[in-house]
Amino acid sequence: MTRSRWIVVLVLAALVAAFFALGLQRYLSLEFFKSQQAAIEAYREAHPIRAAAIFFCIYVAVTSVSLPGAGIMTLAGGAIFGLLWGTVLCSFAAAIGGTLAFLIARFVLRDAIQHRYGDKLKVINDGVARDGAFYLFTLRLIPAFPFFIINLVMALTPIPVRTFYWVSQLGMLAGTMVFVNAGTQLARITSLRGILSPGLIGAFVLLGVFPLIARKIIEAVKRRRGDHEPRSTEEV
Repeated sequence: MTRSRWIVVLVLAALVAAFFALGLQRYLSLEFFKSQQAAIEAYREAHPIRAAAIFFCIYVAVTSVSLPGAGIMTLAGGAIFGLLWGTVLCSFAAAIGGTLAFLIARFVLRDAIQHRYGDKLKVINDGVARDGAFYLFTLRLIPAFPFFIINLVMALTPIPVRTFYWVSQLGMLAGTMVFVNAGTQLARITSLRGILSPGLIGAFVLLGVFPLIARKIIEAVKRRRGDHEPRSTEEV
């Protein structure tokens, strides 16, 4: 690993260590936000643009360094800014923060992993190069897959940054809206587990898998048509 990569690793490790050592994780808890909700909403009413900018920057920082708290931030977005603006802020912040985490992981790990296991990863790399957007879209739709793990895994593949960003933005939109909408009813929420029921998760899974199934069906139909096309007289 090069010196620049080690510097990035050490800086990230120091930031994460300081976050937990200073007990900053308590500020990203549901209990803390509920206790400060009135004060935060009052600040937003007095300074709406500044409040939105601060919220957006904090959200991007949390997700780019893969700190725990994205779910709470999304709930807070709904409680503070409502369904429409909460969705807009959280959707773009999550996609930008996830892309930054993706870029960091790619810069630090990708070359070393590909150099060492390139032959073993060839099949995966070819699959991602062909269907990477579909796989990423499916993963983003399923809330059961941790946000930071998807960023890390996809960083090790050849998926383009632009594709990673727009697919993440689109794939996370449905889940973001569910959490933001739940945030508008924050007083009724006691934990994050109550937001995503098994039925809702199953619906997300089906929604995410459908594009892959549809593409496979289309490819199969095209192959079948190709096999049954009559040959030209020249070929005979």
